[in-house]
Amino acid sequence: MSASDHPFHRLTPAFVMDAVESRGYRCDCRTLALNSYENRVYQVGIEEGQPLIAKFYRPGRWSDAQIIEEHEFSRELAEHDLPVVAPLADAKDNTLSHFDGFRFTLYPRKGGHAPEFDNLDNLLIMGRLLGRMHRIGALRPFEHRPQLTSADFGHAAANWIAKHFIPDEYRDNYRALTRDLLQGIDQLMAEGAPRLIRTHGDCHAGNVLWRDEAPHLVDLDDARMAPAVQDIWMMLSGDRPRQLAQLSEIIEGYNEFHSFNPTELRLIEALRSLRIIHHSAWLAHRWKDPAFPTAFPWFNTPRFWDEHILELREQIAALREPPLQLI
Repeated sequence: MSASDHPFHRLTPAFVMDAVESRGYRCDCRTLALNSYENRVYQVGIEEGQPLIAKFYRPGRWSDAQIIEEHEFSRELAEHDLPVVAPLADAKDNTLSHFDGFRFTLYPRKGGHAPEFDNLDNLLIMGRLLGRMHRIGALRPFEHRPQLTSADFGHAAANWIAKHFIPDEYRDNYRALTRDLLQGIDQLMAEGAPRLIRTHGDCHAGNVLWRDEAPHLVDLDDARMAPAVQDIWMMLSGDRPRQLAQLSEIIEGYNEFHSFNPTELRLIEALRSLRIIHHSAWLAHRWKDPAFPTAFPWFNTPRFWDEHILELREQIAALREPPLQLI
């Protein structure tokens, strides 16, 4: 049985509460499933205490060492007073627990609302947070977690889609487009290879909670070695002048705590392209998980593949455009 087929349906409310109580807590029988697809996440009520968040990991994706290293990074950031939701440790200072074939972690529940990244003042604040995080992330590398590479996020993902998933009528076009796109990405990434540091890896609005007029980072599940700009480009949106204004605010705040290398800006469209290719492969790999067709009904339809092919063409053109430059 592959990781994609793993029976997450075993995670009934009773199972979830039994797992949480194995950590020494007493549940009050309130459980609420939260939006999560790669893993499964629940809010669990605790007697005479605040609810906890229980995260059950998809089997086969990460090793124990990789998960623990992510936890250690979160805790390191929290120890330096960064607003990161770090995992809770047990009496033996372990953050990763095992229960009846599943691995899980507990977190404190933290409220907040979605960030307003169209507010330039908020982007200045986010830049400061990322600068602080990367200053710590640059101190030493991950030993177990992977690097963000075109081999994994691009070539392997595109080859799998072409061989195993895409409808026949789109296959030749898809192969040709991804070949040309990845050739451009490889060339960009080979020209003065950027310094890789420990990053959040998936720093989009859905992984930021805003409360008390400040951002709080959550879900470092995709933390990996990557260029610093990987944690910046997903906050950019709109036309080129708008992105330049956004970027200026982010980097101004960033540079207050850590020096950003502006040559990394040439990688933005390459990283965006890799995310587009990898995301479609991620959906395809997980399509047998019943949560995915329900959550992503638009995927694997003729309209999706038409738009995906067009998106790949647009990314080839974007790679040929001059990169964003700081004002």
